[in-house]
Amino acid sequence: MTLIVISPCLLSPYFVYRGPKEKEYKTSKALTRFLAKYLNNVRILAYPCPEFLLLGFPRAPAIKEVYERLGMREAVERVVEFIERVIKEEKPSKVIFIGVKGSPTCGVFHTSSSDPNKYPYERMEEFKRLSKEERFKLAKEIAKDFKLINGEGLLFELLKSRIKGVYLEFDKDNIMDSLKKIEEALK
Repeated sequence: MTLIVISPCLLSPYFVYRGPKEKEYKTSKALTRFLAKYLNNVRILAYPCPEFLLLGFPRAPAIKEVYERLGMREAVERVVEFIERVIKEEKPSKVIFIGVKGSPTCGVFHTSSSDPNKYPYERMEEFKRLSKEERFKLAKEIAKDFKLINGEGLLFELLKSRIKGVYLEFDKDNIMDSLKKIEEALK
């Protein structure tokens, strides 16, 4: 049996920090339809969202360095312990991890970065009170200086150091290529 360990926002777009946009709906629909073909051969573990555990929903967009300052290492440690326990108990023959390109926590090969000293921490509480449309606008403003860099998000940095498996990164802007990579890993 193959165990797919997947970022929860890929299956349920409502975990995305600001709420779902069209690409999150498209990703969820395409990925659930794709995985349904393999349900006889795989089990799926959508782990608890570390960002949700730390800050709830909605939450302002943030970079890896900001999450480190806010205490994300403790949240990702709990998630990794959960994943390790499931793997130990289920004993899959293969484990495939699927993260999210650019995520500060669930990025597998790419994460987001910027200067954490310039981050508007004071706007984080305001963000929680905004309507969906207002959140989208403020999120765009906050994230305008974020850069996509090579490297893991906080969760996948820890996962890769502790658990062997196949690591894949889902690109919501390139759904078809991401699905092809998953299909190859399932062969």
